[in-house]
Amino acid sequence: MKIVVNIVGVLMVLLGSIWVLQGINVLPGSFMSGQMRWAVRGGILIFAGIAGLVWANRKRKTAR
Repeated sequence: MKIVVNIVGVLMVLLGSIWVLQGINVLPGSFMSGQMRWAVRGGILIFAGIAGLVWANRKRKTAR
């Protein structure tokens, strides 16, 4: 499960980064180019991806 969450988290960060760059018109050529709403959605996706990565890789206390 940890591997799956890590892969999904990395993909979310990468996709969110592309959305942000298209939203702020750094990567032109798409219907998303220059649309601030895609930059905001991309930022939210980046945050969610990082949160998932942190959650998947946190140290868990073992019960003794």
